[in-house]
Amino acid sequence: MAQGAEVLSSKATASLAVGLAIIGAAFGFGKIGGAALDSMARQPEVAKDVRGTMIVAAALLEGATFFGLLICMIALFV
Repeated sequence: MAQGAEVLSSKATASLAVGLAIIGAAFGFGKIGGAALDSMARQPEVAKDVRGTMIVAAALLEGATFFGLLICMIALFV
């Protein structure tokens, strides 16, 4: 019975970690988008530069999120 509880707690912990990674990414994307829209509204002439910077920041955030998900999946299945 102890082995079953250990496996269950391991899966629950990995699931919680995946959920936290996704929530953190969603929060980060919201902050990036909000800041970019605020900057574009204040200075419309630099919208292209802001958009490019926003895409780079979002790509970096997405890469970090995928890395976190990969680590959680490795912990879950190995």
